[in-house]
Amino acid sequence: MRSLLKHWPDLVATAAGMAALSYCAWRMVGARRIRWSFLAAGCVILMAGLALRSDRIATEVPLAVADWLPVFSFLTLAFALAGAGILLVFHIIPSPKPRHSPERRRLLLTARTVVFAAPVVAVGYGIFVQRDNFQLREIDLPIPGLHPDLHGLRLVQISDIHMSAFLSEREFARTIDMANETKAHLSLVTGDLITAHHDPLDVCIRQLKRLRTEAPGLGCLGNHEVYARVEKEATEGCASVGIEMLRQQSRILTFRGQPINFAGVDYQSMRGPYLRGAEQLIRPGMPNILLSHNPDVFPVAARMGYDAIISGHTHGGQITVEILNQNLSVARFFTPYVYGLYREGTSSVWVTRGIGTVGVPARLGAPPEVVLIRLCAI
Repeated sequence: MRSLLKHWPDLVATAAGMAALSYCAWRMVGARRIRWSFLAAGCVILMAGLALRSDRIATEVPLAVADWLPVFSFLTLAFALAGAGILLVFHIIPSPKPRHSPERRRLLLTARTVVFAAPVVAVGYGIFVQRDNFQLREIDLPIPGLHPDLHGLRLVQISDIHMSAFLSEREFARTIDMANETKAHLSLVTGDLITAHHDPLDVCIRQLKRLRTEAPGLGCLGNHEVYARVEKEATEGCASVGIEMLRQQSRILTFRGQPINFAGVDYQSMRGPYLRGAEQLIRPGMPNILLSHNPDVFPVAARMGYDAIISGHTHGGQITVEILNQNLSVARFFTPYVYGLYREGTSSVWVTRGIGTVGVPARLGAPPEVVLIRLCAI
């Protein structure tokens, strides 16, 4: 029962997918045998994807199956829901009657084809073009009372790597090269090195070893280190290549003769409460910057007195659509801090899109990025 409660969103999504498949089969497929075959195949894929949400089951299947079947399951769910929605719309819109002109009939049929093909084309573009379209983003992070000698200090952030079958070592190496080209003073790795337990954590750490900054790197763990049960391995592996994962810890670093306190916490579950004991990591008389994979801690951290929070986790929505100057994505249902710089009083939180993908290996409207953060006084 506890396992069912833990995965209730997946159960609801699977049930919705099956209902959508049934509607699509009823509306689109005439032959009974083909209809039931279509429905059975889709339901099997959805159920298999649901089963692989369990680590116990995922460890017993071949690696390729554990990597690709959840993707097929996600795509089946997405296309089933989209297809059912489109079919429902066209059920409401009347079909062209014989009395209509041939030109109008062709226009309506072409419109239907375009509507059905658009999601397929968009996902293909997100997988094969945008997924590895790595960008370098530069931002100014305001710090109240920052000493003039620290103005312009450069921090390079790498987050949400998700080293897996959908991010090769060569692709990740490109992002490390981009980070090194910034000649930053400090590197920050803010969680989700891998996606699942079978992913190549050693390969990820091997590339992180290539980071070149003035000071040794710092970081924090993400939710996927927790899911994959590799918190210890990730912490020790990063330490072996000069990156210290701050786990309810803080480190004072000195640049240009001036101190900065960097605190870090393990992944903060949305169940809360957030940042228990993190107020003890604040050091008075210097800037206090918190590394937290989950940006939802921002209001709590601001009340505690942190000047800035550096986060990831959301992938910028990963797949976003702009409508009426508003970016719409699934992430907006879970957090108000999807992407960018947010302010509350004198405190700020920066949320990056990160590098990798999770769920479906696609990026749309939220290209992956390496971030150069420049500290500035306010």
